[in-house]
Amino acid sequence: MEAAFVIVAAGLAGFLDAVVGGGGLILVPALFATYPHAPPAVLLANNKSASVWGGAMACWQYTRRVPLQRSLLLAVLPLSFAGAMLGAWSVTRIDPTLMRQALPFMLLAVLIDAFRRKDLGLVHAARFEHAALRWRVAALALTMGFYDGFFGPGTGSFLVFILVRWMGFDFLQASAHAKWLNTASNAAALWWFSQFAEVWWHLALPMALANVVGSFVGSRTAMRLGPVFVRKIFLVVVSALVLKTLWDAYLR
Repeated sequence: MEAAFVIVAAGLAGFLDAVVGGGGLILVPALFATYPHAPPAVLLANNKSASVWGGAMACWQYTRRVPLQRSLLLAVLPLSFAGAMLGAWSVTRIDPTLMRQALPFMLLAVLIDAFRRKDLGLVHAARFEHAALRWRVAALALTMGFYDGFFGPGTGSFLVFILVRWMGFDFLQASAHAKWLNTASNAAALWWFSQFAEVWWHLALPMALANVVGSFVGSRTAMRLGPVFVRKIFLVVVSALVLKTLWDAYLR
Protein backbone atom coordinates (compact mmCIF):
# COMPACT_ATOMS: atom_id res chain seq x y z
CA MET A 1 0.00 0.00 0.00
CA GLU A 2 2.85 2.40 0.82
CA ALA A 3 4.54 1.72 -2.51
CA ALA A 4 1.27 2.20 -4.39
CA PHE A 5 0.79 5.61 -2.75
CA VAL A 6 4.19 6.98 -3.76
CA ILE A 7 3.92 5.47 -7.26
CA VAL A 8 0.64 7.33 -7.81
CA ALA A 9 2.26 10.48 -6.40
CA ALA A 10 5.14 10.02 -8.87
CA GLY A 11 2.66 9.90 -11.74
CA LEU A 12 0.91 13.09 -10.63
CA ALA A 13 4.28 14.78 -10.10
CA GLY A 14 5.32 13.81 -13.63
CA PHE A 15 2.17 15.41 -15.03
CA LEU A 16 2.72 18.67 -13.13
CA ASP A 17 6.45 18.81 -13.86
CA ALA A 18 5.88 18.38 -17.59
CA VAL A 19 3.42 21.27 -17.72
CA VAL A 20 5.15 23.92 -15.64
CA GLY A 21 7.41 22.37 -12.99
CA GLY A 22 6.53 21.91 -9.34
CA GLY A 23 6.29 18.12 -9.23
CA GLY A 24 8.30 18.18 -6.02
CA LEU A 25 5.24 19.67 -4.33
CA ILE A 26 3.63 16.24 -4.71
CA LEU A 27 6.32 13.57 -4.68
CA VAL A 28 8.73 14.86 -2.02
CA PRO A 29 6.05 15.27 0.71
CA ALA A 30 4.60 11.88 -0.28
CA LEU A 31 7.97 10.20 0.20
CA PHE A 32 8.64 11.94 3.53
CA ALA A 33 5.14 11.12 4.82
CA THR A 34 5.33 7.47 3.75
CA TYR A 35 8.88 6.80 4.97
CA PRO A 36 9.32 9.19 7.95
CA HIS A 37 12.30 7.32 9.40
CA ALA A 38 14.36 7.18 6.20
CA PRO A 39 17.33 9.57 5.85
CA PRO A 40 16.34 12.69 3.86
CA ALA A 41 19.18 12.18 1.39
CA VAL A 42 17.82 8.71 0.53
CA LEU A 43 14.33 10.09 -0.10
CA LEU A 44 15.65 12.97 -2.20
CA ALA A 45 17.79 10.57 -4.22
CA ASN A 46 14.75 8.41 -4.94
CA ASN A 47 12.73 11.49 -5.88
CA LYS A 48 15.38 12.52 -8.42
CA SER A 49 15.72 8.96 -9.73
CA ALA A 50 12.05 9.12 -10.75
CA SER A 51 11.77 12.74 -11.88
CA VAL A 52 14.79 12.70 -14.17
CA TRP A 53 13.12 10.04 -16.36
CA GLY A 54 9.84 11.91 -16.46
CA GLY A 55 11.80 15.01 -17.43
CA ALA A 56 13.45 13.11 -20.26
CA MET A 57 10.03 12.01 -21.55
CA ALA A 58 8.73 15.60 -21.48
CA CYS A 59 11.85 16.80 -23.31
CA TRP A 60 11.31 14.20 -26.03
CA GLN A 61 7.64 15.10 -26.42
CA TYR A 62 8.32 18.83 -26.58
CA THR A 63 11.16 18.33 -29.06
CA ARG A 64 8.86 16.46 -31.43
CA ARG A 65 6.02 18.99 -31.37
CA VAL A 66 7.28 22.40 -30.22
CA PRO A 67 9.78 24.44 -32.28
CA LEU A 68 12.77 24.57 -29.93
CA GLN A 69 15.98 26.52 -30.32
CA ARG A 70 18.08 23.37 -30.36
CA SER A 71 21.49 24.94 -30.92
CA LEU A 72 20.82 27.23 -27.96
CA LEU A 73 19.89 24.30 -25.73
CA LEU A 74 22.95 22.29 -26.75
CA ALA A 75 25.13 25.25 -25.82
CA VAL A 76 23.62 25.92 -22.39
CA LEU A 77 22.67 22.46 -21.06
CA PRO A 78 26.22 21.76 -19.79
CA LEU A 79 26.00 25.00 -17.80
CA SER A 80 22.78 23.87 -16.12
CA PHE A 81 24.44 20.55 -15.20
CA ALA A 82 27.62 22.26 -13.96
CA GLY A 83 25.65 24.85 -11.99
CA ALA A 84 23.70 22.11 -10.20
CA MET A 85 26.90 20.28 -9.34
CA LEU A 86 28.38 23.48 -7.91
CA GLY A 87 25.18 24.16 -5.97
CA ALA A 88 25.12 20.65 -4.52
CA TRP A 89 28.73 21.05 -3.41
CA SER A 90 28.02 24.51 -1.95
CA VAL A 91 25.19 23.25 0.24
CA THR A 92 27.81 21.25 2.14
CA ARG A 93 29.66 24.51 2.86
CA ILE A 94 26.92 27.16 3.22
CA ASP A 95 23.82 27.13 5.41
CA PRO A 96 20.76 27.59 3.13
CA THR A 97 18.61 29.08 5.95
CA LEU A 98 18.69 32.61 4.47
CA MET A 99 17.55 31.25 1.10
CA ARG A 100 14.72 29.32 2.78
CA GLN A 101 13.50 32.49 4.51
CA ALA A 102 13.71 34.68 1.38
CA LEU A 103 12.13 32.18 -1.03
CA PRO A 104 8.43 32.73 -0.14
CA PHE A 105 8.76 36.45 -0.84
CA MET A 106 10.59 35.87 -4.12
CA LEU A 107 7.80 33.54 -5.23
CA LEU A 108 5.15 35.99 -4.05
CA ALA A 109 6.70 38.72 -6.21
CA VAL A 110 6.57 36.34 -9.20
CA LEU A 111 2.93 35.52 -8.46
CA ILE A 112 1.86 39.16 -8.12
CA ASP A 113 3.57 40.11 -11.37
CA ALA A 114 2.00 37.18 -13.24
CA PHE A 115 -1.49 38.04 -11.94
CA ARG A 116 -1.02 41.74 -12.68
CA ARG A 117 -0.07 41.16 -16.32
CA LYS A 118 -3.09 39.33 -17.71
CA ASP A 119 -1.55 38.82 -21.16
CA LEU A 120 1.83 37.65 -19.87
CA GLY A 121 3.12 34.65 -21.79
CA LEU A 122 0.14 34.22 -24.08
CA VAL A 123 2.02 35.26 -27.24
CA HIS A 124 5.55 34.23 -28.21
CA ALA A 125 7.58 37.36 -29.04
CA ALA A 126 11.22 36.72 -28.12
CA ARG A 127 12.97 39.95 -27.18
CA PHE A 128 16.49 38.76 -28.04
CA GLU A 129 18.11 36.84 -30.84
CA HIS A 130 21.37 35.05 -31.62
CA ALA A 131 24.26 35.99 -29.30
CA ALA A 132 22.14 38.29 -27.10
CA LEU A 133 19.70 35.47 -26.39
CA ARG A 134 22.44 32.87 -25.99
CA TRP A 135 24.41 34.63 -23.29
CA ARG A 136 21.25 35.49 -21.36
CA VAL A 137 19.97 31.91 -21.42
CA ALA A 138 23.48 30.68 -20.55
CA ALA A 139 23.48 32.91 -17.46
CA LEU A 140 19.99 31.66 -16.59
CA ALA A 141 21.02 28.01 -16.99
CA LEU A 142 24.06 28.42 -14.77
CA THR A 143 22.25 30.43 -12.09
CA MET A 144 19.14 28.27 -11.89
CA GLY A 145 21.21 25.11 -12.13
CA PHE A 146 23.14 26.32 -9.09
CA TYR A 147 19.88 27.12 -7.28
CA ASP A 148 18.47 23.66 -8.08
CA GLY A 149 21.56 21.95 -6.69
CA PHE A 150 21.83 24.24 -3.67
CA PHE A 151 18.18 24.46 -2.61
CA GLY A 152 15.72 23.48 -5.32
CA PRO A 153 12.05 24.34 -4.63
CA GLY A 154 10.41 26.18 -7.51
CA THR A 155 13.27 25.79 -9.98
CA GLY A 156 11.01 24.88 -12.90
CA SER A 157 8.58 27.70 -12.13
CA PHE A 158 11.39 30.26 -11.85
CA LEU A 159 12.78 29.11 -15.20
CA VAL A 160 9.39 29.41 -16.87
CA PHE A 161 8.74 32.85 -15.37
CA ILE A 162 12.11 34.30 -16.38
CA LEU A 163 11.83 32.96 -19.93
CA VAL A 164 8.34 34.48 -20.20
CA ARG A 165 8.83 37.75 -18.33
CA TRP A 166 12.28 38.85 -19.48
CA MET A 167 12.86 36.97 -22.70
CA GLY A 168 9.42 37.17 -24.29
CA PHE A 169 8.62 33.46 -24.61
CA ASP A 170 5.03 32.30 -24.39
CA PHE A 171 4.21 29.85 -21.60
CA LEU A 172 4.33 26.76 -23.82
CA GLN A 173 7.71 27.67 -25.35
CA ALA A 174 9.02 28.58 -21.90
CA SER A 175 7.88 25.27 -20.42
CA ALA A 176 9.49 23.31 -23.25
CA HIS A 177 12.87 25.04 -22.93
CA ALA A 178 12.73 25.09 -19.12
CA LYS A 179 12.09 21.33 -19.06
CA TRP A 180 15.41 20.70 -20.83
CA LEU A 181 17.32 22.95 -18.42
CA ASN A 182 15.61 21.48 -15.36
CA THR A 183 16.21 17.90 -16.50
CA ALA A 184 19.93 18.62 -16.86
CA SER A 185 20.11 20.03 -13.33
CA ASN A 186 18.05 17.10 -12.00
CA ALA A 187 20.49 14.66 -13.60
CA ALA A 188 23.36 16.41 -11.85
CA ALA A 189 21.49 16.29 -8.52
CA LEU A 190 20.75 12.59 -9.00
CA TRP A 191 24.41 11.85 -9.67
CA TRP A 192 25.42 13.83 -6.57
CA PHE A 193 22.87 12.20 -4.26
CA SER A 194 23.70 8.72 -5.56
CA GLN A 195 27.27 9.14 -4.33
CA PHE A 196 26.09 9.54 -0.73
CA ALA A 197 22.69 7.88 -0.48
CA GLU A 198 21.10 4.58 -1.39
CA VAL A 199 18.59 4.45 -4.24
CA TRP A 200 15.79 1.97 -3.53
CA TRP A 201 15.61 0.50 -7.02
CA HIS A 202 12.63 -1.73 -6.21
CA LEU A 203 10.69 1.50 -5.59
CA ALA A 204 12.58 3.91 -7.85
CA LEU A 205 11.92 1.92 -11.03
CA PRO A 206 8.08 1.79 -10.75
CA MET A 207 8.12 5.42 -9.58
CA ALA A 208 10.16 6.33 -12.66
CA LEU A 209 7.69 4.49 -14.92
CA ALA A 210 4.74 6.30 -13.32
CA ASN A 211 6.58 9.61 -13.62
CA VAL A 212 7.23 8.96 -17.32
CA VAL A 213 3.54 8.17 -17.93
CA GLY A 214 2.46 11.30 -16.04
CA SER A 215 5.01 13.36 -17.94
CA PHE A 216 3.78 11.99 -21.27
CA VAL A 217 0.20 12.94 -20.44
CA GLY A 218 1.22 16.34 -19.02
CA SER A 219 3.33 17.39 -21.99
CA ARG A 220 0.68 16.26 -24.49
CA THR A 221 -1.99 18.15 -22.52
CA ALA A 222 0.12 21.33 -22.43
CA MET A 223 0.74 21.18 -26.17
CA ARG A 224 -2.91 20.50 -26.95
CA LEU A 225 -4.34 23.24 -24.72
CA GLY A 226 -1.56 25.78 -25.26
CA PRO A 227 -0.18 28.79 -23.36
CA VAL A 228 -3.47 29.77 -21.68
CA PHE A 229 -3.69 26.38 -19.95
CA VAL A 230 -0.01 26.45 -18.97
CA ARG A 231 -0.42 29.94 -17.52
CA LYS A 232 -3.32 28.79 -15.33
CA ILE A 233 -1.34 25.82 -14.03
CA PHE A 234 1.65 28.12 -13.44
CA LEU A 235 -0.44 30.43 -11.24
CA VAL A 236 -1.78 27.48 -9.23
CA VAL A 237 1.66 25.94 -8.76
CA VAL A 238 3.34 29.20 -7.70
CA SER A 239 0.48 29.92 -5.27
CA ALA A 240 1.00 26.49 -3.71
CA LEU A 241 4.77 27.07 -3.58
CA VAL A 242 4.28 30.38 -1.75
CA LEU A 243 2.17 28.66 0.92
CA LYS A 244 4.48 25.67 1.28
CA THR A 245 7.68 27.70 1.50
CA LEU A 246 6.11 30.07 4.03
CA TRP A 247 5.14 27.07 6.14
CA ASP A 248 8.61 25.50 5.86
CA ALA A 249 10.48 28.72 6.66
CA TYR A 250 8.37 30.29 9.39
CA LEU A 251 5.57 28.06 10.71
CA ARG A 252 6.92 24.50 10.94
